[in-house]
Amino acid sequence: MLITGGAGYIGSTAVEIMRSTGYEITVFDDCSTGHADSVPAQVRFVQGSLLNVAEIADALIDVDAVLHFAGKSLVGESVENPALYQRVNVDGTRNLLDEMHRANVKKLVFSSSAATYGQPQEIPIKESAETVPTNPYGATKLAIDQMIATEAKMLNLSAISLRYFNVAGALNCQRGWLAERHNPETHLIPNVLRSSTDNPVRIFGTDWQTPDGTCIRDYVHVVDLIDAHIKAVESLSSSGHEIFNLGSGDGFSVREVIAAAEKATGHKIPTIDSPRRAGDPAVLIADISKARQVLKWTPTFGIEAMVADTLASF
Repeated sequence: MLITGGAGYIGSTAVEIMRSTGYEITVFDDCSTGHADSVPAQVRFVQGSLLNVAEIADALIDVDAVLHFAGKSLVGESVENPALYQRVNVDGTRNLLDEMHRANVKKLVFSSSAATYGQPQEIPIKESAETVPTNPYGATKLAIDQMIATEAKMLNLSAISLRYFNVAGALNCQRGWLAERHNPETHLIPNVLRSSTDNPVRIFGTDWQTPDGTCIRDYVHVVDLIDAHIKAVESLSSSGHEIFNLGSGDGFSVREVIAAAEKATGHKIPTIDSPRRAGDPAVLIADISKARQVLKWTPTFGIEAMVADTLASF
C-alpha cells in the first residue's frame, strides 16, 4: 500500500492504523507541510514530489493500491496562488495516475473534499449535489475527481473519492499523539483550544439563520475517517469510480464547539465576535447515508471526543 502525504496529519494517522492492522506500507511525501518524524522507522519512506515522476515510480515499487492524501489544502493560499494548486494537486495527480498505469497499479482511494460542492442548494449535501467550487482549492479537487473518473472508464482503474467535511481529533499510539501540526493553523478546534485573552478566537458572524446565530459545520474524527479509507480500499474490485461523503452526518455550531472546548479545558474560552466572511455558507452538513449503506461505515466519535483528543495531543 502506498500512502501519499503519509507524513501529514491525516496520512500519518492512516499509516499508523493500517500498519497496526497488518498492511505493508510505503510512505511518499515531500515534507513541505508533513513531518518526517511522523513516519515510523519500520515503514519504507520515499521523500519525493508528485512533480517528479522518477520519485513516484520508485515509491510505487511492490505496491498494489494507493491512498492519495498528498496535495495543497489551504483555501486562502489557493486564492492567492491558484497556479501552485493547479501544478501540485492536478498536475501532480496526473503524474501519479500515469505512473500507476505504468506500474499496473489499479486501485486508488483519493482524498477529495466537500469544497467541491461550493454553496450547497440542499442540506444535508448528497454526492449527487451540483459541484460549483467557490475557490481554486475546491476546483482542483473536483478536477482530480473528474480525471480519476475518466481513468477508471478508459484504463480499468478501480477508484473511490472520499469527500471529507471537517476532520478533527488525534490518535494516541505507542509513539505518542499523532495530531494536527499545521502552520498556519486554520482549523477551528485547535484554534479554539489555543485561544487566549491576548489572542481570542474569532467568531465570524453571529447573525446567521441558525439556532444560536453561528455557522454550523460537520466534523469527523480522524480515526473514523481512516476507518472509512480502510473500508473503501477493501471494497475496491472491478473498475469504476465512486464518490462518498464523509462526515458525522450532524452539524455543530461554532458556539457548540466552543462549549465542548470549555468542558474539556474547564475554563472559559476567550472569543471575539467578528463580521461574516464573504462566501461562508450558514450550514454545511454531509449526507453520509451512501457510505453507511455501501461501505458499511458508521462514525463513532462525537464532537466532545474530537475536542478532548485534540486537547490531549497538545
